[in-house]
Amino acid sequence: MDHWAKAPMRRDQIHLFTPTLDSSISDDHPVRLLDEILRGQDWSVWETEYDGTRGQPPIAPWIMAGVILYGLMRGIRSSRTLEYLGTHNIDYIWLVEGRTIDHSTICKFRTRFRQPLKALFRQVGKLAMRMGLVTLLEVAFDGTRVKANAGRLHTWTAERLEAALKELETLFEQAMAETERTDATAPAAEAASPACLPPQWATVKARQAKLGELLAEARAADEARRSRGTDPRKNPAQLPKADPDALVMPNKEGGYAPNYTPLAATDAEQGIIVDCDVVAEPREDGQTLPTVDRIEENFDQKPEKFLADTQHGTGENLAGMEQRQVDFFSPVESSEPAAGNPAKRDDPRQAVAEEDWAKLPRNDRKRLAKSCFVYDEPADCYYCPMGRVLKPEEMRKEQRNGAVAEIRVYRCGDCAGCPLSEACRDPNAKRGRSVQRDQYEPLRERMARKLKSPEGQATYARRMHTAETPFGHIKSVMGVRQFLLRGLEKVRTEWLWVCTAYNLKKLLTHMGALRAELACLTAAKEN
Repeated sequence: MDHWAKAPMRRDQIHLFTPTLDSSISDDHPVRLLDEILRGQDWSVWETEYDGTRGQPPIAPWIMAGVILYGLMRGIRSSRTLEYLGTHNIDYIWLVEGRTIDHSTICKFRTRFRQPLKALFRQVGKLAMRMGLVTLLEVAFDGTRVKANAGRLHTWTAERLEAALKELETLFEQAMAETERTDATAPAAEAASPACLPPQWATVKARQAKLGELLAEARAADEARRSRGTDPRKNPAQLPKADPDALVMPNKEGGYAPNYTPLAATDAEQGIIVDCDVVAEPREDGQTLPTVDRIEENFDQKPEKFLADTQHGTGENLAGMEQRQVDFFSPVESSEPAAGNPAKRDDPRQAVAEEDWAKLPRNDRKRLAKSCFVYDEPADCYYCPMGRVLKPEEMRKEQRNGAVAEIRVYRCGDCAGCPLSEACRDPNAKRGRSVQRDQYEPLRERMARKLKSPEGQATYARRMHTAETPFGHIKSVMGVRQFLLRGLEKVRTEWLWVCTAYNLKKLLTHMGALRAELACLTAAKEN
């Protein structure tokens, strides 16, 4: 049968004219735009890291960075896969200009240049700002969970570390005793130096030192759990064996695993990430103010509005944002009586009507909640639902989230005979009902009123889309659901690569659309 389609080119055929590598890539191919953007950046910080006096001539950093970034944009992270594509895919061959780059070279490059990579991230962000894609009028901040490169079941606890150290100590003592017996029977010239350990036992000693460091970390983590009310004997801290910097935390999709918490601040104009970081803890609120400071440092401009979820609405963050003159939006728990609460009345000195007592909100101990008490700022006192006064009694300081909170205690001296006393006070209380107020309470009250306004609700409603979209794209399209690297610093570098690639992909899409529009306009004029 000879009806099969004929091959347009025989494998052994000699061609008079060979197409160039450049002609193999279309003019509007994304790899061309990526190469154009990267070559237009300042690479002097990267170049200072190279030693050009020895070894083979190095590959230019914009080419190496391009390989990693272009791979991330296409959901390819494996260095071995990138090595293969560099010799088999025409777009990668064009990008590396026909070079063969070993996977180990890619791995080393990926972890070596954290500080220069931060400079590249900043340059890409400023380029987006010049193009009008970043305005900093509204920035949304959030975090997510990405699994560490470590197994869930292979973890250290303080108890396991103590047992492992004891076992190593016994093994080491037995080895040293055996060495001493051997030295005693061996000729003097063959005896081992007491200052030197045999190679196999030197390794054991180094492992012993490492386990000692991990034990100190585990004990510190157990102490932190104890301070938060968790019994470490029943629920001890766990350090993943493969990556002790990671922390066993809840997964977003359920269950527990060694995780990191990557963070991203996203500009609402076109969804460009303007700051990113990684922490090895579930709490993100400690990074809110540093994020704003880094944005101002990178762009010479503060965000006008900064949106974050409930976790970030701490007193320290509220005060810090006010000090920085940034319009902050974050839900808070305010003790002011809300609409529908009978305690919200025109004259708090008058008692709440008896038929409304059952509607007064309760706390988790089934007693009248703090929102049943109305604060009078000019008089600096509280009024209870019966209109009785709670005056300031004492001032104390407490440690909260690593900061000092100044707490003023207001107490009622007239609880005797009160018809609401049973619903208000603990049965064993010997003194009147007390209410606490710290220095951040006015800020919480103002924030709660702002978010209840129509403008505040409309602004905060945009937070979820702006903040969550990058994480959805990075996980679903770019495939970053688990880090490849281990150790907090390397993971931070990996996340910086990911966020830089995400921003570049946004830039390429926008530039491609602009050039296509320009081509259409040019063609229309010619016709």
